[in-house]
Order: sequence, then C-alpha cells, then structure tokens
Amino acid sequence: MKKYDPIIFDLDGTLLNTLGDLAAAGNYALGQFGFPVHTEDEFRYFVGNGIPKLIERMCPPSSAPETLERVHTVFGEYYELHKADRTKPYAGMTELLSELKERGITAVCNTNKDHAFSETLLRSFYGDTLAEIVGAGLGYNVKPDPAAALYLAEKYLADSAVPLYVGDSGVDMQTAANAGIDACGVLWGFRDRAELEELKPAHIAENVEALRKIILGKQIQILP
Repeated sequence: MKKYDPIIFDLDGTLLNTLGDLAAAGNYALGQFGFPVHTEDEFRYFVGNGIPKLIERMCPPSSAPETLERVHTVFGEYYELHKADRTKPYAGMTELLSELKERGITAVCNTNKDHAFSETLLRSFYGDTLAEIVGAGLGYNVKPDPAAALYLAEKYLADSAVPLYVGDSGVDMQTAANAGIDACGVLWGFRDRAELEELKPAHIAENVEALRKIILGKQIQILP
C-alpha cells in the first residue's frame, strides 16, 4: 500500500462548501447589470476554473470583455464582504486535517480561487493545519496546469512517500494526471461521480472517513 504524503487539497467543494456564497455574489453582480440570475445548483458547474472563468460562464454568452471585467469587479467587492456568510467545512474535514498534522503528514492546498480569499477562508476555518496554500495570483497558471501542484508535491514530499491530489472536479483529476501523481476524487463536492471517473483517478471517496482510510491505510490503527 502506498504511503501518501503530502496531501494536496482543492478548496471549493473539497475543503469548504463555498457554493452558497459564490452563488450569492454571482447573482448580486448579475443583478447589478440587469443580467439573468442562476440557481445555486447551476453555479456548481460554473465553479472550478477560477473566478474569471466563473464570471464568463455566469454572464450572457455575448458579453463583451469589458463587461466581464466590470462584473468581475462587482463580484469581488461583494464576495470580499460576504465570503463567509454561509461557507463552512465539510463534515469531518476539520478533524481529518488535525489528525494528519498530528501524524506528521503534510496537508496543503492548491486552488484556482484568488489567493487572498483562499488564505482568509482557510486560515479562519483550519488555522495552521495546512502547511501552505497556493491560490490564483501567485504566478502559477490555473489548474489543470500542474505547476503549482508539482511545486507543492516536490517541496513537501516525505521519505518513501508519494503525493496525493484530492479534489471534487474533473479539473482536479486532470491536474493530478498532468502532474503525474495519484488523485482521489471526492463525492461530497460540486460535481458528480461520472465526471470524476472519466479521468480515472486512483481513488474515489464517498465521504471524509473514506478519504481518511485512503490516506492513512495501515496507519489507521496507530491512533484512536
């Protein structure tokens, strides 16, 4: 059985359920321009490739680049004020990250979310249980480009171990494939099993306890 360390987590739909606040910010921005709004469920498929792509997907298809920029600005201003109104950790994730740290397994985050938003949200919910967070705007191309994942994998690679990339979307699975590392798709996030399985990840986890078993393997009996 492989020893996984570090564990590279996606953010939206993996570490935190951010959908409600993203949808609220998106619909607020759309409303300011008189554009049609969307259901929260529709936003599941807008998220995943960074905020610029989210803006493009939620706006009318004929929107000019300058309009998209203006919508992006309004979205960002609203989201800055309301990014934690409904956002919360997925059940069991706080305990998992704490256990990984206790066991000496490094957890990090690679997200397409703007870095400033990512740092604020993740530190407020998870403190120092994440060794490093790499969000959009730090000089790496957005996922599925593997550069940030490779940086984290190489920096924190433990002896006799391999990295594991954990995410809820096809973008995450493709990122892991592009980086040449194992992936675990999770089913509690924004996308479905079919999207994850299409990219043939090494693992699928239906819940956080299943993910825990995948990460810890034979170590799981060492601590209660």
